[in-house]
Amino acid sequence: MKILFVSIPSIHAIRWIENLNGKDYELYWFDVLHRGKLENSGDIRQFTDWKKRKYPYIKGEYFLKKKIPSLYHKVIPFLEISANEALEAIIQEIQPDIIHSFELHYGSYPILKAMNKNPNIKWIYSCWGSDIFRHQVFKNDIQKIKSVLSRVDYLITDCKRDHNLAKKYNFKGTFLGVIPGGGGYKINDVKVNFQDVESRKLILIKGNHNETGRAIYTLKAIQKIIHLLDDFQIYVFSAGEKTREFIKSDSKLEMKIKILERVNQSELFSYFGKAFLYIGNNFSDGMPNSLLEALLFGAIPLQSNPGNATKELIGEKYFGDLIDDPENPDEIAQKIVNLIDNKDNNIQFAKKNHLTAIEDYDYEKIKNSICNVYNLS
Repeated sequence: MKILFVSIPSIHAIRWIENLNGKDYELYWFDVLHRGKLENSGDIRQFTDWKKRKYPYIKGEYFLKKKIPSLYHKVIPFLEISANEALEAIIQEIQPDIIHSFELHYGSYPILKAMNKNPNIKWIYSCWGSDIFRHQVFKNDIQKIKSVLSRVDYLITDCKRDHNLAKKYNFKGTFLGVIPGGGGYKINDVKVNFQDVESRKLILIKGNHNETGRAIYTLKAIQKIIHLLDDFQIYVFSAGEKTREFIKSDSKLEMKIKILERVNQSELFSYFGKAFLYIGNNFSDGMPNSLLEALLFGAIPLQSNPGNATKELIGEKYFGDLIDDPENPDEIAQKIVNLIDNKDNNIQFAKKNHLTAIEDYDYEKIKNSICNVYNLS
């Protein structure tokens, strides 16, 4: 069986594809946005250097791109090879049995025309994060969502919420299940980094503050209760410029908080294994991988709950607390206080989270689920 993957060069795509190494598949990958190769992806043929000019650059092209992008996007397919044209050529060359695209707006919509021209090729789409939930409020994006979902044959999501949304927006194909977007976790990696829960005094915070991230409101909550956190260290990872500036603007925060610089996954695991509390706060998301990692390593999660996605785990199967309003520092501060005030009792729940998550997200278990995805009749 020939499987052609379509995505940007993403660690989540790499981790997913690596589950198929050594299986009886011919694997291919199309770099849909022409951004570069996949690293450590195993035995897979990559199509990367495809974006060529049909005509030399024309006068005014740069102006259109900067000043009138809507017109530029209509003109550019006449000037250079599009993702649809590149994919059509790849299809002709390798004749794939399945095309599996990750993410909708960058990984799936740009190839829609080619997929419509090849209706007999089975199309699997993996919904990531805010693909549908966030973009459903934008008129132009709704049309993209509906047009992709009406062609897609098979759907994978990382939460139940997005399956329900997909059905609302034209998906009538086969749902292949809820599977973590980045695949499973190797239990030895968890055990190596797992430290005694009773002695933990670290609060770990995800620091992205952007269109969907709301880390600054978490930091405003910390400001309100910083006098109660003398016994705790506070580390922030994935801190963007806005988050850094906010921390630097307050001398108490700057003294209290350590910003973790460019940590890789292995290093991040070591911090999760030391953390008593993990805080992830977003305006929009799917099922965050960082939440799963917190559960695996016994860090109690305080997590935002966009569209009730996180509620599918926290409060249902796992212990933790949910942020109802990601832009309410008072609420976040109170929930932090509640969790640390009940630390002795919560430690037992953290241990239970750890043991349950090891069963749920074991690498071999998720690998079997991923491999079974491609047994399509």
